[in-house]
Amino acid sequence: MANMFSHEGRVFKFDVLVNLARQCYSGEFDEAKAQAFARNLVSLDGPRVRCCVYKEREVLRQRTRLAMGQMADDTAEYNPKQIIQVIDAACDGCSIKKIRVTDNCRKCMAKACVAACKFDAMHIGTVRSEIDYSKCKECGACAKACPYNAIVVTERPCYSHCPVQAISWNENGIAVIDEEKCINCGQCEGACPFGAIEDISWVVPVIQKIMDGKQVYAVVAPAIQGQFDSATLPQIMKAIEMLGFKECIEVAVGADAVAQAEYLELKEHKEEGKPLTTSCCPAFVNMLKIHFPKQYAENKSHTVTPMMAIARKLKKEHPDDLVVFIGPCMAKKQEAMQDVSNVDYVLTFEEIAAMMIAQGINPTEVEAADPELYPSNYGRTFAQSGGVAAAVAQAAKEHGDGPYTMVQADGAFECKKQLILMRAGRFKEDILEGMCCIGGCMAGPASISDLASVKARAMKENMKTDKKTIGKSLEIFSFDGVDMDVTHKV
Repeated sequence: MANMFSHEGRVFKFDVLVNLARQCYSGEFDEAKAQAFARNLVSLDGPRVRCCVYKEREVLRQRTRLAMGQMADDTAEYNPKQIIQVIDAACDGCSIKKIRVTDNCRKCMAKACVAACKFDAMHIGTVRSEIDYSKCKECGACAKACPYNAIVVTERPCYSHCPVQAISWNENGIAVIDEEKCINCGQCEGACPFGAIEDISWVVPVIQKIMDGKQVYAVVAPAIQGQFDSATLPQIMKAIEMLGFKECIEVAVGADAVAQAEYLELKEHKEEGKPLTTSCCPAFVNMLKIHFPKQYAENKSHTVTPMMAIARKLKKEHPDDLVVFIGPCMAKKQEAMQDVSNVDYVLTFEEIAAMMIAQGINPTEVEAADPELYPSNYGRTFAQSGGVAAAVAQAAKEHGDGPYTMVQADGAFECKKQLILMRAGRFKEDILEGMCCIGGCMAGPASISDLASVKARAMKENMKTDKKTIGKSLEIFSFDGVDMDVTHKV
């Protein structure tokens, strides 16, 4: 995935988010002013990216609507549970045809492409081979047969990165998301080179709640370590509190509790001869629920996600206060909309970064002392592929149990592969850790730094902490009386 500041589409999005945050913090938020700012981002001197100024402005208009928590299409019915949406004005840059003849075609005498086509869709034109798309079945036989490699097969990035075939396109070639199939993983958003697929933002209501004097807790995903250049985790958390949050708390605290609860579930599943699938990645859970309902019913962990665990703990202690999760994930926004949710809003790393820019806060310059109390490194490494399984294994070890056999499905397509094996009765391990982002949450679609840098910074910082066990963490951060069952509404 392109870096946040090398992808011009994400830069435009960030500019809009910063402006909205500034307006909200000043108490002068106005939809018309927000749209005027977006319009002024592109002058009549010429477009910055697209074919003309007017197209660029329409893209920014829709982008601004999403940033304000509205639907990109102003004629569409409001549906906040469909987090990922298509900006249609930005979506016509892709090649619409999957099979295309390039200028490499020499109109050769062999006519291998014509011979290979079983649908009479290929013929020799005046300059090169030509395809009759009314007959073409996009089988690719012509491309395989061409000795010059003059025929190319090109999948749209959004389609090729969607693990559940939720992307198609209409008669005008505009991408369409099937809401019945979509798992809100955000892979299409990260893959789109035109910035045509975006997520709804809740920056406006969160800042407005803070400015209204509401008590708002920020809970930060473990993946936030290393995202803000050389800023340490205490610096990042302090910078977030400076935005007006009452307190910033590590979700890794909830991850320790989840590891303990999932170990107990794993033990039960082992006794019953059924593998267990982890609960922490909401996109993976969506994949289970929508596309593998039998495995969802039989194999899915009933434990809440770390985000929901810490939210339930906070709501138990402070029932009238608000909880805002901050992470790199689009699917978390959908998870927060569920009936059993105790999370009021979700912000992404790029959204919280926009709020910091709006307030002139640089985390690397913030003075923050290391906390006296902190979770285990097992909870913090939930953000990495393999981290959940490792934490569950550690919880088992601390109880003198195990070992258990595990598979880490790294990325959405690997998740799907392992679930297909499970459905066929060919998955032989005890636990399947599913993470839809390759590399784990640290590489989520709303991350703001590259995975290698984030992992290196987090590893270096965590080397300074003691070798705290999960059990010791839960002695410090008690979850007594907190319902960890996701099927219960509390």
